[in-house]
Amino acid sequence: MKSARSFPTLRVLEDRFEAEGTFAEAQAAFLRPDEAAVRALDARLEAGRIGVVAHYYMDPELQGVLAACRWPHVHISDSLLMADRAVAFAKAGCRAVVVLGVDFMSENARAMLDEAGYAHIPVYRVASAPIGCSLAAAAETLTYQAWLAQAARSERSLHVVYINTSLRTKAHAHAKVPTITCTSSNVVQTILTAFAEIPDVRVWFGPDTYMGQNLARFFAALETLDDAEIRALHPAHDRATVRAVAARLASFQQGHCVVHHMFGADVVARARSEESGSFITAHLEVPGEMFELALEHKAHDRGVVGSTSDILAFITRKVREAVAAGDGKSPRFVLGTEAGMVTSIVREVRAVLRAHAGSGISVEIAFPVASDAVTASSDPELGVVPGASGGEGCTAAGGCATCPYMKMNSLEALGDVVERLLAESPEALRAFHPRTYDERLSGRTVAEVGSEPILHMRHFQRTGSLPAALVADVIGRRANERAPAG
Repeated sequence: MKSARSFPTLRVLEDRFEAEGTFAEAQAAFLRPDEAAVRALDARLEAGRIGVVAHYYMDPELQGVLAACRWPHVHISDSLLMADRAVAFAKAGCRAVVVLGVDFMSENARAMLDEAGYAHIPVYRVASAPIGCSLAAAAETLTYQAWLAQAARSERSLHVVYINTSLRTKAHAHAKVPTITCTSSNVVQTILTAFAEIPDVRVWFGPDTYMGQNLARFFAALETLDDAEIRALHPAHDRATVRAVAARLASFQQGHCVVHHMFGADVVARARSEESGSFITAHLEVPGEMFELALEHKAHDRGVVGSTSDILAFITRKVREAVAAGDGKSPRFVLGTEAGMVTSIVREVRAVLRAHAGSGISVEIAFPVASDAVTASSDPELGVVPGASGGEGCTAAGGCATCPYMKMNSLEALGDVVERLLAESPEALRAFHPRTYDERLSGRTVAEVGSEPILHMRHFQRTGSLPAALVADVIGRRANERAPAG
C-alpha cells in the first residue's frame, strides 16, 4: 500500500537503496559511484599531489566519487573544517589545493593557508566565473553597510558575522565594528561568551536573517529552563543573564540563503501532519517554522537544530541507538537542510548498519521538498530535476531544493582543473584562483584585515574565551570613532 506521506524518501539498507519519489530517485542515482571515474581521479590527484576540500552541499555524483577516492587528501565537510583541512594537506606535502564550494570558501582557505605559512601553496576553484552565494551577497549591500553604521554608533558593539561571507565583508566590517566570525555550530557559545566577558556589550549578528531570528527564539526558550540547565550550556549564565542577552542582541533582517528559504510554512505544515513519528533536523539557517518544529522535537531528543555537522552527528547517534535497541524499529529523519548532504549521511549510516549486519534496520531520509521544488525535464536520462521550470534549481517563490551555486562544482569541472594542473603552468590557471582585493584599509590589505575576525574565532575555539585584543577593542572603541576605511 502506498505511504500516506508525501515527501520523497530515500531508504538506506546494508546492501542497497530504495527511493520513493522522483526527487529521492535523483539523489540516489549517484550514491554508487562509477569505479572507473574514481580510479581516474585518484591517479591524477596522486600524480599532482593535489588536495581536495569540498562542502557537504556538492551534488551526489561529485560527492560519491570523492567519498570513494583512496587518495588520503580528499575531505568533505562544512565550511569551517574545509579551511582547516586545506592547511593539513599543505603540511602533509600537497602541492596545490582545490576548493569545491562557493567563493568565500576558497577565500577562507587561501587566508588560512597564508596565516599558517603556506602562501606558496596555490588554491584553485573549479570555475573561472564567480561562484556566488545569496547570503554572502546580502552582506555586500549598502543596506548591510548602513546596519553596521548603526552598530558603530552604539557603545560596546561587537559584530558577530557568519563565516559564510567574503573576506571583503569581514574586512570592511572589522574596520567599522570589532568583529568575530562564527559558524552555525559555535554561534550560541560565541554570543553567550561575549555577554559573559564584555560588560554591557551589544551584539550585532548578520547577515543571516533566519539564523538571527532563530537565535532569538532559542534564547527565549532558554528563559523557560531553570538556572542549572542554563549553566550546563554556559557556566556564566542563568535566567537573568539570558534575559539580558535577548534585550541586547540585534540581527540583520534582509539576508537569506536561497536553499534554506524553501523550508517554510507549507513544508512544515506537511511535516507536522505526516511526520509525527519522525526525527526532525533543521539547519540554523532555515525559516522559523521549520526551526520551531525541530526545536520542539529537540526537547524530547527527537530533533536537532544546528550546523550540517550537528545534523550528521545526530542522525548517526540515533541510528546507533536504533541498532542497539534490538527491536527492529527503523528510524526516519526529515532532512531540513540542502539535499546534497545526503551523500555524507548515507556513508555514515551504512557504516553503522554494516558494522551490525543482520540487525534488520533500515534508515529513511525524507526530503521536505516544496511541491514546486521539482519539475519535469526534457532530458530522458533525468526525467525530473530539482527546481521550478527555468528557475535555476529554485521554486517559483525563490526557495531551492538544492543550491544552484554549489552545483557549479561538477565532477567534469574538477576533472578539467586537475588535468590542467598536471599539464599547464600555474599562470594559465590564474582565473581559477580565489578572488583577490587590491584595496587597502588603514594601510593594510583586505586579506590581512579580513583574516582577523577568523583568527579571533580560532582563538575562541581553542580556549573557550574571546581574545583579549578583541575584548579591549570592543571596550576601547568609542561610538562614532570606528577605524575608517581607506
